[in-house]
Amino acid sequence: MSTDYRTERDSLGDVRVPAEALYGAQTQRAKDNFPVSDLRFSRRFIAALGHVKQAAAHANHDLGRLDAETADAIAEAAREVIYGAHDDEFVVDIFQTGSGTSTNMNANEVIANRASEMMGETRGSKAVHPNDDVNMSQSSNDTIPTTMHVAARMGLERDLLPALEALHDALAAKAEAFDDVLKSGRTHLMDATPVRLGQEFGGYAAQIQHATQRLERASQRLSEVTLGGTATGTGLNCPDGFPETALQHLTNATGLSFYETNNHFAQQAGKELYLDAHGALNTLATALLKIANDLRHLSSGPTSGLGEIKLPVIQPGSSIMPGKVNPVQSEQVMMVAAQVTGNHQTITMANTHGNFELNVMMPVMAHAMLQSIDLLANSIDAFRTKCVEGIEADRERCRELLELNPSIATALNTAIGYDQASTVAKTAAAERQSVRKVVKSMNLLSDAELDEYLDVRRMTEPGVPGDA
Repeated sequence: MSTDYRTERDSLGDVRVPAEALYGAQTQRAKDNFPVSDLRFSRRFIAALGHVKQAAAHANHDLGRLDAETADAIAEAAREVIYGAHDDEFVVDIFQTGSGTSTNMNANEVIANRASEMMGETRGSKAVHPNDDVNMSQSSNDTIPTTMHVAARMGLERDLLPALEALHDALAAKAEAFDDVLKSGRTHLMDATPVRLGQEFGGYAAQIQHATQRLERASQRLSEVTLGGTATGTGLNCPDGFPETALQHLTNATGLSFYETNNHFAQQAGKELYLDAHGALNTLATALLKIANDLRHLSSGPTSGLGEIKLPVIQPGSSIMPGKVNPVQSEQVMMVAAQVTGNHQTITMANTHGNFELNVMMPVMAHAMLQSIDLLANSIDAFRTKCVEGIEADRERCRELLELNPSIATALNTAIGYDQASTVAKTAAAERQSVRKVVKSMNLLSDAELDEYLDVRRMTEPGVPGDA
């Protein structure tokens, strides 16, 4: 960046701003005031903020408050923001004023200066004014929370939900392919009654389906936004018709529905809809962790673990142990899940600071939400393509472990009673023999009765062994 500067003035006085910068005095102050981290708002948030500013410009023109030339210039500058032309101009740290005013003004100044240039004026001239024109009919206190909802919906609908649908389909395909694979069930990490490998994968698919449904509902609820509440929820300086007009423009531009809340006080100070939406992400994260960890255990080995499934080999697993291969995709999913649950705690804590008419932790809430959405979408895509779709069943190993599973004796409860069946199970475990062999050695049942009661496939379905 050049060392040349221009001088701009805000309500506190003169500020030196890099000559070529599209941002202005208030952004420069925020940049200087908050040297806290290297975290900035994501591409998704900036695009959403551009959409809100563009919709506001169109609405203010429709209502006769902004002339056509100025409105068109603002809308075109906002369009450039939407498509990423000025991302390097959004320089304010996530950890800033809790209303997000610094970032709102960052957008206002970038758009105002770019619009001024389009109208033949210079940067810093305020020919298009960042407050009077770009921020017309708005406040940071309704613009930022609206942008939070818009950005979250864009991420959910365009990235995460499609990723979940593809993962569900991949798991469902494995459930079908593995439906004939009989294996040991496990509870408490201990051998339990038989299941089919396809049933396990069907359970995983159902978990993803349920997570998808929760997120679809959460996304729809985020359609309710605060635009029109201005500073405290009263709508001061917001003309009649602005919210619905602006939100119709926003809906048309994004392809996602948005409508004005019926209580700005609740939505500007309380972020329960946002917290609820991230709650669905948090629930998804725990489901993904369970699935990924199951696959990690099921593939453990090759000689000392379960080894019931084989995961795709995608990279060497050790810097010192030759030939070792690790379940790396499961592990990245588990780490993403840990980060998402941490983000949920952040949003939960932040939502407790909706003091009076404004929540003062909105930037960190937005950052946490969008990070969770992006991490989950990217993680799921990698997990599906590089792991799930390539999983194979080790049928021989499943059969081997199942034959030694003492919990098969559960099917004998109705024939020989719980106590006798317990003796059989303990003996089978101690002697590492099959339940069938132990029962035969004890002369408890005939071969025909054993065939009836120890039909493993039937054990994986509802019913009582021995019943006709």
